[in-house]
Amino acid sequence: MKIYTKTGDKGQTALYGGTRVSKASARVDSYGNIDELNSFIGIAKSHIEDEEVLRQLKKIQFDLFTVGSEAATPVDKLMLANGKSRLPLIISDAEIEELENWMDAFDEKCEPLQYFILPGGGKAATFLHAARTICRRAERSLVFLNESEEVRPEIIKYLNRLSDYLFVLARYISKINNEPEEYWNPNER
Repeated sequence: MKIYTKTGDKGQTALYGGTRVSKASARVDSYGNIDELNSFIGIAKSHIEDEEVLRQLKKIQFDLFTVGSEAATPVDKLMLANGKSRLPLIISDAEIEELENWMDAFDEKCEPLQYFILPGGGKAATFLHAARTICRRAERSLVFLNESEEVRPEIIKYLNRLSDYLFVLARYISKINNEPEEYWNPNER
């Protein structure tokens, strides 16, 4: 099987379920943003040594493929004619709660927030902050898609929670690597 199919040479692609759409469509943009997010998490992982954090990020990358496959599937194509789900996995409240639990555990180990934090730190923290902003864009693109085509609320909620997790994780990674956080304090200008 070859990687290239030439079926997208005229600016269209197939969604999961067979529908062809413009590569500029809101749906394609949304799962493209999710794919970009997944790649940035991979970059961050390459600068992290903590085994528990790496385990969590690997699970998140797996879950992002699940989110992306659902984003690539119109809601009317989620179920097959025989009544079974087209997708083998979907994001549920369990994955959202998992993020919350991980986030709470890391947050307890960080200093309380007093000011906004400037994105930065070491390489891992910086890439996690970049992933957070890409996650917010992915979330916005799903919200935008949902204004014209139904999107299951769980995948929007998952991305919302994931961006918070990435923020807390960036802070935690800075802490364990002894990298100081820089603050945006309007009184110190």
